[in-house]
Amino acid sequence: MDGLINELSELCGIFPEYWDIFGKKHVTSVETKKAILMSMKLKIDSAEDIKKEIYERIWKQWKSFIEPVHIKSVNDQPITIPVYIPVKDGEEAKLTIVWSIENETGQKTEYTLTGDSTPITEEQQINGTRYIKIDLLDSSHREIGYYGINLECKHPENIFSGESHALQNKSRLIVTPDTCYIPPDIEEGKTWGFSINLYSIHSARNWGIGDFTDLKKIVGLTAQLNGGFVGINPLHVIPNTKPYGISPYSPISRLFKNFIYLDIENIPDVTESDDARTLLTSENLKKELDDLKKETLVDYDKVASLKETILKIAFELFYEKHYTENTLRGEYFKKYLSEQGPALESFALFMALWEHMKKTSNIYTWQQWPEEYQNPSRDAVQVFIKAHEKEILFYQYIQWLIDRQLKAVSDEAWNLGMKVGLYYDLAIGALGGGSDAWSFQDIIAGDADVGAPPDDFNPNGQNWGFPPLNPEKLKESGYELFIQTMRNNMKYGGALRIDHALGLFRLFWIPRGKTPKEGAYVTNQSEDLLRIIALESVRNKTIVIAEDLGTIGENVREALEKFHMLSYRLFYFERNYPDPSFVPPEKYPELSLCAVTTHDLPTLYGYWACQDLNVKKQLGMYPDDVLLREQVKERERDKALILSTLKSQGILPHDSPSEPKMVPQMTPDLCLAIYKFIALTPCKLLLVSLDDIIGTLDQQNMPGTVDEHPNWVQKSPLSLEEIISDKRFTALSKMLRKTTTPLDLKDKGRSV
Repeated sequence: MDGLINELSELCGIFPEYWDIFGKKHVTSVETKKAILMSMKLKIDSAEDIKKEIYERIWKQWKSFIEPVHIKSVNDQPITIPVYIPVKDGEEAKLTIVWSIENETGQKTEYTLTGDSTPITEEQQINGTRYIKIDLLDSSHREIGYYGINLECKHPENIFSGESHALQNKSRLIVTPDTCYIPPDIEEGKTWGFSINLYSIHSARNWGIGDFTDLKKIVGLTAQLNGGFVGINPLHVIPNTKPYGISPYSPISRLFKNFIYLDIENIPDVTESDDARTLLTSENLKKELDDLKKETLVDYDKVASLKETILKIAFELFYEKHYTENTLRGEYFKKYLSEQGPALESFALFMALWEHMKKTSNIYTWQQWPEEYQNPSRDAVQVFIKAHEKEILFYQYIQWLIDRQLKAVSDEAWNLGMKVGLYYDLAIGALGGGSDAWSFQDIIAGDADVGAPPDDFNPNGQNWGFPPLNPEKLKESGYELFIQTMRNNMKYGGALRIDHALGLFRLFWIPRGKTPKEGAYVTNQSEDLLRIIALESVRNKTIVIAEDLGTIGENVREALEKFHMLSYRLFYFERNYPDPSFVPPEKYPELSLCAVTTHDLPTLYGYWACQDLNVKKQLGMYPDDVLLREQVKERERDKALILSTLKSQGILPHDSPSEPKMVPQMTPDLCLAIYKFIALTPCKLLLVSLDDIIGTLDQQNMPGTVDEHPNWVQKSPLSLEEIISDKRFTALSKMLRKTTTPLDLKDKGRSV
């Protein structure tokens, strides 16, 4: 049994072993392999079951007739499509193969291949049946894009299974570029932009959380300062409930966005509605909004509740006045519904069911719903759809409003001449109790979680609490969910950061109920995924940044570079390992984005003050004072190394202090000096943390905590109005003008 499990595990891409960051080898146990295979929905109850699963995988390609998806380079033409046909020796002369390739506009190329011209490229005997492989040649030159293949193989006699005269099947052809999109002016030079946490922005007019109108103003500020982009936290749909439902990296769905960022007062249906205007001007609502604005932390629950109340009123007007009357606004909405298709329908259905179950049964995850609602295809779900059509439409309406407001921000960026525009962030996965996991159960391994093995930051490893996609099932689906995820997250954006890019190559699976130490890596179809990303990148004219921090092999970075995905380089981590000294600017790779910090790491002001270490001590995250003292000592060493590095580059005067004790606090000048250092690198993109420039002390997220630390709720210490008038940004702009290549910011070739 163990030998069979090992063989099947290898066929399913489960790594037999891995080396952790400490240089220790971990051998994957048979029990872990069994648990992962079961989460893949494989039947392994007996030796015969396992043998059957092994048999199916060994001969899967040959017995498929045609594989579900073919991914080809646009530069590898003419394209050939292999097909596999069970036929007796000599009978192939009687075969007739009729096949067609259809593009996305419905144009079709048809081919017919008769037996006497059938080129057999390979043969195989499987359980006494002869299979032949034939490579179908597509004589047309294909542009990048998605194509449908329809295939039928006929024989005058009943020779196929089920005594059939014909075999029929469909497949998807994806023709991709070999590299991701990089704008011509970025290829020739570089640009910089701000990174912001949109939820943390507070202004005189917003509702206690940053919204798309605030984002538009930050875009305007950035363009005024000659910046090329604004990077924002993931906008994915989240529960908006504390403490477990507010992380932008733990979404319900990665396909759709959080309505909490809508500027409610900038929605036409709100301004048209007498009921909405009456509520907006009521004393009660004004007081509630004033209280939200005064709060030092974001109150997701309250903000979401107030915004949803107004949105429901606005939807009533829209439904009666525009949707049912087919006005121009109503037609725009219906066009959006048509473009989004079944994915939006399924998401909206889930949201309606989710709200219904919370209100009627106080149930929060779909796994707890009555069994008849746990699968979208069940009859009870279809009955629910008919009874709740309007509620379902409401959630589609919300996504349309988000789409409209986000497009307006994007248009503003291009109109102001920004080179890149909006820079989005894509989380590595979605919650197991969310919409994606419910809608795509066939390809999601619901009995496992994604995480990370033990490392120097987390000696016990990490469990990120969301299920992985099953690589085998994802391919069988034609990669549809992956395609939609990339497409939706690139829409209206000039750049996309892919969190944990190693996951494109392999993911660390933790079987449900086991610890991260009992997990194992599972390989992904990396070449296919990278090519799909490249295709969507070129189509959407979106730069791709692959977050390649942590334990990641050089072969991974080489593959990412081959596809022109920008590496993600942090000043804190760019060292001459094992020596802790910082690498000089010229050692940074050109095809990369450089930054000082992230949401999971201390700000510059927090780093210098050891604020992160002090907070960890207060939270009891150190088992003893020895580790704390070691880390404080390392921090003082690193601060001295930073000062020395800045002096070696001529950024600080040679007679300036070199000891941290003589530079006890971070200052605007020192902050600017560090950014000048990374501005001297050849990196294509420079990411400037808004929190660093305004002197924020606390980081937005403390890894390893949930509600022990105010994660994802901290408001910026300055209001948006104060930020816009802050002279530190003018000083930053002047410095960057001298250290980055001046370029024409207009990208006239971009179509939005």
